[in-house]
Amino acid sequence: MQRNPLDVGAYQAAERLLRHHRRELVLGAKVTPRWTDGGTGFWYTVDTAAGKRFVTVDPKAGTRREAFDHGRLAAALADASGQPADAASLPFPAVRLTAGAVEFDAFGEHWRCGLADYVCERVPGNAPGSPLEVASPDGKTAVYRAGHDLRARSLDGDRDWALTSDGTEDEDYGANPDYLMYSTLVTKLGLPHLPPAVAWSPDSARVLTHRTVQRGVRRTPLVRAAPAGGGDPELLSPRFAVPGDEHLPMAEFVVLDVAGGTVTAAQADPVAMSMMSPLFQKWAWWSEGGSAVHYLSRTRDARTLSLHRLDPSTGEVRTVLSESGPTRVEPGQQQLQAPLVRLVGDDQVLWYSQRDGWGHLYLFAAGTGEQIAQVTSGAWAVQEILHVDEGERVVYFTASGLVEGSPYRRTVCRVSLDGSGFARLTDDDLDHDVTVGPDGEYFVDSASTSSLPPVTTVRDRGGAVLVELERADISRLEAAGWSPPQPFRTTSADGTTAIHGLLYPPHGFDPARRYPVIDTPYGIPTAGRVSPSFDPGYYGYEAEALAALGFVVLAIDGQGSPGRDKAFHDASYGNLEDACGLADHVAALRELASTRPWMDLDRVGVTGMSSGGYASARALLRYPEVFRAGVAESGMHDFRLLEPGLAEAYQGPAGSDAYAGLSNAELADRLTGKLLLIHGGLDDRVPPQVTLRLAERLIAHGKDFELVVVPDADHIYFGYEHYVTQRRWDFLVRHLLDAEPPSGYRLPAVPVDLEALGELFG
Repeated sequence: MQRNPLDVGAYQAAERLLRHHRRELVLGAKVTPRWTDGGTGFWYTVDTAAGKRFVTVDPKAGTRREAFDHGRLAAALADASGQPADAASLPFPAVRLTAGAVEFDAFGEHWRCGLADYVCERVPGNAPGSPLEVASPDGKTAVYRAGHDLRARSLDGDRDWALTSDGTEDEDYGANPDYLMYSTLVTKLGLPHLPPAVAWSPDSARVLTHRTVQRGVRRTPLVRAAPAGGGDPELLSPRFAVPGDEHLPMAEFVVLDVAGGTVTAAQADPVAMSMMSPLFQKWAWWSEGGSAVHYLSRTRDARTLSLHRLDPSTGEVRTVLSESGPTRVEPGQQQLQAPLVRLVGDDQVLWYSQRDGWGHLYLFAAGTGEQIAQVTSGAWAVQEILHVDEGERVVYFTASGLVEGSPYRRTVCRVSLDGSGFARLTDDDLDHDVTVGPDGEYFVDSASTSSLPPVTTVRDRGGAVLVELERADISRLEAAGWSPPQPFRTTSADGTTAIHGLLYPPHGFDPARRYPVIDTPYGIPTAGRVSPSFDPGYYGYEAEALAALGFVVLAIDGQGSPGRDKAFHDASYGNLEDACGLADHVAALRELASTRPWMDLDRVGVTGMSSGGYASARALLRYPEVFRAGVAESGMHDFRLLEPGLAEAYQGPAGSDAYAGLSNAELADRLTGKLLLIHGGLDDRVPPQVTLRLAERLIAHGKDFELVVVPDADHIYFGYEHYVTQRRWDFLVRHLLDAEPPSGYRLPAVPVDLEALGELFG
């Protein structure tokens, strides 16, 4: 078929909107406070039209000012070091502000610059920390891995000593499961492994960690087909358990006395960690005074959640509180968030539960499990505990569902621990993304919606604005052709439930034309697709780029996705095959198009990565009459071959019949549309054989499809993202726009963005 070429300007506009360009297009959107003086002040960096600026804030005085004269400091540093220094991009990410001076690390040395005369001089300082170490709170000691053991070193260089000595390959200290600890992505960053999973006590005297037991855990083969140095392919065999396996990676908690060298083991059963260390997951932590360790454990079927107290001196463990339910019991609906659990004094627990059908806070007596009070209640859900004031017996938190018409926007609230005195501290219809100071006196509030850019302020604990920090400038984003997504509400496929989503209009929108539509699902119930804030999220940037190519793009949270009531989330339980409400996606498409004739339902596509890859292929296979073309990247096409912590918690106990129905390969005979499968050859999160088994079944049924295996790529195609993005765009342009991609256009490689990687992996 002869296709007309797409104008190259569409690809250029789409490229401009990709995630790694966002900081250039949106200025002043993000403030990460670095608290000083015990939480009475902070500094942060911000991108401005003049470049990066360091800013200091005194909340009590209500002041915000640049930390120093950036031009004078750049000139002084250049003069002292003999190296060029640009005021718009100073060569250091962090500072230490002292009376009349600023200290920082640059050009491999430590510097002090007086702010009266702007003279920079080299001064003694600790050597830059290693990404493989975890430093103590007092900044004097760091812990690192050596082989299968842990060692400590004084940061002044005087001493280096062993903390453990009996580690083995099957029982090593501070390790995550293999797929994460030694992941392809980590090695591509030039690291041999992740830093150890440890937590320092507040007084820097002890370290909480675990011995990671992986004896008997099955290994999943991966083939490095094209080693960098040439030669034969290399076989990798990371340990990777799957649903139903007897042996999972287990964490046996231990407390290490850093100075004394003693090891105190927890006198309790180990904790399963098929996904990641409980320390990385924030399911284990020190009490505020360091007198105890608390940790969460969950039964393998995820239906019982328990809180335990570990005595770090004796290893004695007692269960503080447990909750069981007919489906999974969670300490919060978002998978990687810190659990909504707080100890109040020595004898009470503030505990998140969905026992009344919504996510609320309850106060329990520690040990007896007696309920003292239901602290919050109503047809809304607590999303995060911000601060507990034990003296005033008040908890500060964010909640969703209090803004009319939006179940996901967050509101800052306060309530007494007896359930009285509930108050909304941000009484508006915006989404509030909040960071609290160490003592809870102040919080930094970024208020926005999907269409309104953020305004960042400092508020006091009563919600009053003390000082405005930043008002995001989106003029460059708008000049790039961006227009805000349109929130919508439709009705679920069963006609009973409101479904919410975002519609991204195509660039150059003309209501007289008809446009192809692309759905961008996320197919497992651990995260939502519909961002309540101006930040579209990791997967939202692709939606903006596809709109620039000329598509109507949808983001939909169907039944089964998190963030709302328990029943809405539980629609996914035992029903992962529905990929978080694919039927609701189909219903939304039809309802939206009924009042928007410019949506062409004869040209509907779908694209996604990971669980979105699963959902994309499943949409084509289950609804071939709706979806004409799709791209499935890193797809989780068969949960029998994936890590068990996810599948067993959301599908239920492993069983061949139940789990076989989840496999996209079982529906391969139904393919009628155009399908592009993409997978990384070294994907250790979702092994490539998951996609290859689907490909084999498609071949067996005589189905036409396209397959791209990127030999050395990991789960998110680090280093190859530009190539995969172009293949995705080209495929969708050909099969939905019925156009030919611009000849000779190639996306450049994407620069390393460690912040984005942190967002994706928590």
